[in-house]
Amino acid sequence: MKIIVAENEQRAREGICKLLQSVSENLEVIAQASNGETALELIEQLEPDVVFTDIKMPYMDGITLIQKAREKKLRTEFVVISAYADFQTAQQCISLDVTEYLLKPLTKAELENVLTRLSARIKGQNVYLSNEEKEGESLRSQYPDAHPMVLRALDMIEKRYQKKITQTELAEKLGISPQYFSYIFSKHVGEGFATFLKKYRIQQAIKLFEKGEEDKNEVAYKVGYSDVKYFYRVFREVTGKHLSEYITEQGEK
Repeated sequence: MKIIVAENEQRAREGICKLLQSVSENLEVIAQASNGETALELIEQLEPDVVFTDIKMPYMDGITLIQKAREKKLRTEFVVISAYADFQTAQQCISLDVTEYLLKPLTKAELENVLTRLSARIKGQNVYLSNEEKEGESLRSQYPDAHPMVLRALDMIEKRYQKKITQTELAEKLGISPQYFSYIFSKHVGEGFATFLKKYRIQQAIKLFEKGEEDKNEVAYKVGYSDVKYFYRVFREVTGKHLSEYITEQGEK
C-alpha cells in the first residue's frame, strides 16, 4: 500500500509517518507534503493508494485538495485527519466520498483498524479494475461514474440477488459501515438499496416470464423470494399491476 501524508506541521507529519510504519510492514510512505498544492502534484505523479491529509494547510486546504483530486478523477483513497470534531467539515468529507475521518491524536490501534479497512477496499477496487474489460452488459454499465464501492455492490447484487442479501452484509464485505454504504449507494444510484433490490428482482422475474416460464412460484424462488405472497405484493408495488393481470397481458401479445 503506497501512502502520501499531507500535514503542514513537520513534527506532526513525521509523527504520522512513523506511526504508520510501525503499524504494518506492508505499506510504504512514498512522499510527504506540507501543503495541499504540493500534495496534489505528488498524487498525480506517484498515484498513491491512500492519502492521509490534514484539513488546515497553506495554499490549498485538505477539502480543496480532495475536491481537486475528485475533479481530476484521480484514483486514491483519502483519510482526513483533524484536530477537532467539526460537523460541517465531516459533512463535506462525506459528500466527497472520503474513506475515513480521524481525530488527533491518532493511536496505533485506530490506525490498524483503518488500514485493515483500507486494504479490503483497495483489494476490491483492483479486482473491479482488472475485470472491467471482461464484463459485457451489467448493472455497473448503467452507472459508469459511480463510486468504486457502489460498483462492487452492484456486482454482488447481480451475482447474489437470488439469495438473501442485506445492506449490512454488503457493507461488511466492502469494509465500510452500513450507514456509509447507505449514503454512497443512494447518492450514486439514485435510490435506496432496498428499493433498488426490489426493482432489480422484479426485472429479472419479468425476463423469466418473457422467456416462457409459467410457474409463478418457481419464478418467485428464482429471483430471491421464498414467500410467494410477498413476491406478488412486490410485483404489484414495482409494476403497478397484479401478477395475474401482467401474465394475461403477456399471453395476449
